[in-house]
Amino acid sequence: MDALRLDASFVDYLLVAVYFGVVLMIGFAARRRVSDSLDFFLSGRSLPAWVTGLAFISANLGAVEIIGMSANGAQYGMSTMHYFWVGAVPAMLFLGIVMMPFYYGSKVRSVPEFMRRRFGTGAHLVNALSFAVAQVLIAGINLFLLATIVNALLGWPLWISLIVAAAVVLSYITLGGLSAAIYNEVLQFFVIVAALLPLTLIGLHRVGGIDGLVDEVTATDGAEQLSSWPATDLSGFESPVWSTVGIVFGLGFVLSFGYWTTNFVEVQRAMATKSMSAARSTPVIGSFPKMFVPFIVVIPGLIAGILVPEIQQLKAGQDSDLSYNEALLGLIRDVMPNGLLGVAIAGLLAAFMAGMAANVSAFNTVFSYDLWQTYVVKDRPDQYYLVVGRWATVGATVVAIGTALIAAGYQNLMDYLQTLFGFFNAPLFATFILGMFWKRMTATAGWTGLVSGTLAAIVVFVLSETGVFDLPGQGTAFVAAGAAFVVDIVVSVAVTMVTRPKPARELVGLVYSETPKEQRTDPDAHRLPWYQSPTKLAGISLVMVIALNVVFR
Repeated sequence: MDALRLDASFVDYLLVAVYFGVVLMIGFAARRRVSDSLDFFLSGRSLPAWVTGLAFISANLGAVEIIGMSANGAQYGMSTMHYFWVGAVPAMLFLGIVMMPFYYGSKVRSVPEFMRRRFGTGAHLVNALSFAVAQVLIAGINLFLLATIVNALLGWPLWISLIVAAAVVLSYITLGGLSAAIYNEVLQFFVIVAALLPLTLIGLHRVGGIDGLVDEVTATDGAEQLSSWPATDLSGFESPVWSTVGIVFGLGFVLSFGYWTTNFVEVQRAMATKSMSAARSTPVIGSFPKMFVPFIVVIPGLIAGILVPEIQQLKAGQDSDLSYNEALLGLIRDVMPNGLLGVAIAGLLAAFMAGMAANVSAFNTVFSYDLWQTYVVKDRPDQYYLVVGRWATVGATVVAIGTALIAAGYQNLMDYLQTLFGFFNAPLFATFILGMFWKRMTATAGWTGLVSGTLAAIVVFVLSETGVFDLPGQGTAFVAAGAAFVVDIVVSVAVTMVTRPKPARELVGLVYSETPKEQRTDPDAHRLPWYQSPTKLAGISLVMVIALNVVFR
């Protein structure tokens, strides 16, 4: 950590200070809109689609996305594009078109609350607890990388950097709740692009443009780093066939759909909209910038593998003062001039704060509504739960300081993150999708499937860590996710066969076949122009992402 220092000037520090000031001002401004718990947790369901669409993608464009994907770009090359074009956009479109009518139409306040209505308290409690744990673990990743920037900029010890970084995020979330998080995420999206686009262009100029990049990568790593398929290094499978299956099934289906369609961090942004059309449009609008983000995240990682000496040492199998997680920071240090350095630092700070704020704002909603109000203290005035939400924000931030130290032990944070997704999101997706489209599935099957799937993922992880089998790259995460999904489905079907389902009348609005068409479609869709129609925009997005997969195969 101490080996990497950024040589910032007064102008750079001033830019960072101004950015922090604007962030806190947004928190104070948003506070005036918070009068009850719905305002604090879901922005009063009042925001337009373009705001929530940008917030949707910015909430995901956090530390792991920026640092983790650039680390993957440095280590694995163009195959990292799969996390965006296979592992994100299709699932985002499915969420907007198929699943948001159920979420928004049922007026639930969280994804676990939807699980409670469909499966009862067993699945609800398992989902709420696992989600809460996952959020403080992932918030720790964002906080660790936020502290890394503070450490590189000021040279402060890690523990001081962690506390200072946490205090800033805590301040504006506690003040303004979800509205403060969302409006800051819109600002942060533009700051992130303003930081990473110049970095990419300057880096490309240093290596001789696109042709120079191709020549340099081919000479040092081989042409396979410039090809997205079959991605055997990324998946850990030597067989091209199994590598493709692992990426399409493990990443593109289980991990991707598990994350984007059931992760309340993302769904919460769509739930904050003012209409069904806006809710459906939120992830669809987010899909357009999402498919182009890798050009300013993955490409700098490739460039860092050429221009940053410490990353070159890593790729050559030598000891290095930097890890792949610091590839982007190393590139910023080596190519960004003063002035632009301040913009780059502000962009990284924006990304890390966006990610952590998204985790914390989702945590405080689930903790307050799904755990505290449901199981601990019931039937209290609304202001009581507003106060609980603010204290939950404080508690999550404090715990995240501890979980940040866990993240510090990983050379590539994407390995850690994908492992967490295998534990928590993959089994949840299996339970969710089976329960939404199979009315026979029972409440008992809901919680037993979740628990069994999570245990299956943990067993795969332990077997890999103890050397029973060894998959390099992120193959372990793909296998764990696949195992969690399959085991969850098998257990859920088996348990359903020997338990009693809910009456059909109790499944209206929760199961596809039992919900009238007018309730699972957007009643205003036919009156919208094409550029506001969720289905038409989704079709355009799908064509574009298929084209990108073909062009950069």
